[in-house]
Amino acid sequence: MNDIRRTILLVIFGFSLVMLWDQWQVYNGNKPTFLPSRTAQPAQPAAGTAAASPDAANGALPAAAGSTASAAAVPTQGAPAAAGEKVKITTDVFSAVIDGQGGTLSELQLRKYDEQTNNGGLIETFHRLIGNPPAPNVVKDVTLMEDGSAATRYVAQTGLLNTVDSGDRFPNHLTPMTPTAGPRTLADGQNTLEVAFESQPAGGLKYVKTYVFTRGDYAIRVKHQVVNVGDQPRDAQLYLQFVRHGTVAAGTMFGTNTFTGPALYTDEKKFHKVAFADITKNKAELPPPANNGWIAMVQHYFVSAWLLNVPGSENLKREFRVADLGNNLYSVAMVLPLQKLAPGASQTIDSSLFAGPEEEKKLEALAPGLELVKDYGIFTIISKPLYWLLNQLHGLLGNWGWSIVALVVLLKAAFYWLNAKAYASMAKMKAINPKITEMRARLKDKPQEMQQEMMRIYKTEKVNPMGGCFPIVIQIPVFIALYWVLLSSVEMRHAPWIGWIHDLSAPDPWFILPVIMTATSLFQTWLNPTPPDPMQAKLMWIMPLAFSVMFIFFPAGLVLYWITNNTLSIAQQWFINKRLGVLGK
Repeated sequence: MNDIRRTILLVIFGFSLVMLWDQWQVYNGNKPTFLPSRTAQPAQPAAGTAAASPDAANGALPAAAGSTASAAAVPTQGAPAAAGEKVKITTDVFSAVIDGQGGTLSELQLRKYDEQTNNGGLIETFHRLIGNPPAPNVVKDVTLMEDGSAATRYVAQTGLLNTVDSGDRFPNHLTPMTPTAGPRTLADGQNTLEVAFESQPAGGLKYVKTYVFTRGDYAIRVKHQVVNVGDQPRDAQLYLQFVRHGTVAAGTMFGTNTFTGPALYTDEKKFHKVAFADITKNKAELPPPANNGWIAMVQHYFVSAWLLNVPGSENLKREFRVADLGNNLYSVAMVLPLQKLAPGASQTIDSSLFAGPEEEKKLEALAPGLELVKDYGIFTIISKPLYWLLNQLHGLLGNWGWSIVALVVLLKAAFYWLNAKAYASMAKMKAINPKITEMRARLKDKPQEMQQEMMRIYKTEKVNPMGGCFPIVIQIPVFIALYWVLLSSVEMRHAPWIGWIHDLSAPDPWFILPVIMTATSLFQTWLNPTPPDPMQAKLMWIMPLAFSVMFIFFPAGLVLYWITNNTLSIAQQWFINKRLGVLGK
């Protein structure tokens, strides 16, 4: 049994060193040596499929799942549409560009959120000493949408589909649209800003799209007016879609990262994530047509979603589609059938385009299930109440760092008696260690008798060797859930704690927290019983050093959480060891 334990510890230690080296390589801009990068490679077309059409390369809406290229798809056009006028929009929360080609929202920056910046610290100082200073620390707004081939970026498109395949193309995201005259900046004292785009008639229909930006609001109201200017009735569908590059940002050292990609929701199927790989393999599971629901493009901390949450939208049946467009581009779309339009008639559909941070309470208020885009990992059922408690503590303390400390204190209090049993068991193991060591030396050539004598000592001393593990194992889901709360909450992003910690979502620039983490881990090792096996005893001291070095790359908020947890554990274990008289043995 001891040999098995030793083997497991050696495997964990070796793999930890591999991950540590790989992360160090990535941190310095090199390719990982052992493990593959999590950055997605451009998807290859499925076998037997034709190359993407010009429409597909530009984000054309795919045909319905299981159908051939029919009236549901945007017809192929021979030549690309002429580039439209690009209109720049500025509000208190957005800097945006709306492309006159299709009235597409092709660029969007969040003015109240900055890109991750260089925090300085030891790494920057080292690079300057060796004559290799890092790039200047440029603060810029988070870019959520961007047209072109930029990886990890996407655009929001809309348009009309011809449902009868008469050969007429209706206005879509490739159609040139003319912006109407009006302001482009949300002025002081102004609450809303409207920007409208109007197409020329195509297939007998004219399409007018109006964006309504509201002060302080990340939800953009988008009105779609369809006018039949022809002499025949027209059947059309309105589609709302996102087209995104399939590259996914690299994960953390342990391969964990929040979900990136399309997501869909209906009352029947609930929240459903769609991986880019499943789209490529044609294995994406989509909900059936429904009178409710939304689509979204999700990434770490931020999300964009097409919503139909206005009065009357419950009567609009929507169909959900995804497609691999080739060239590592993917689309997710929501298609709405419009009523048959008689000549001279018109119809207006109201929608909302949310593009902003994953703030749980605000997302809950926007649409049913929208808060689920915040990825809590496998223990969501535990993570959500933990986030609620963390948020309540922040309301009282006003600092996310101290809120993390307070949350860990409450968790340790909740598990106090469970931990007490574990530490008492470890203290008893520490007390009988001299007997175990003497017995192993005496019977080192008689392994069978050694095991029997060890079991006899455990029984006589009423010690359960697994008693210190079981109570801790029960708590593991809680601590993993808290890890995901801290990893996924946008509130941690650029949130200061004290002194040199200006961003709880970024690593400690001076490595002070990882050093403290190392000290607490080593002190805990000293308090724990020493394994009888000399190799295991050495590993017990080496492993805290190896794992603590990994904390160099962890967000400061997570390291703070572990330091607080370790400190409270040390205090409780010290008290129990002292009470049982095994302190220092």
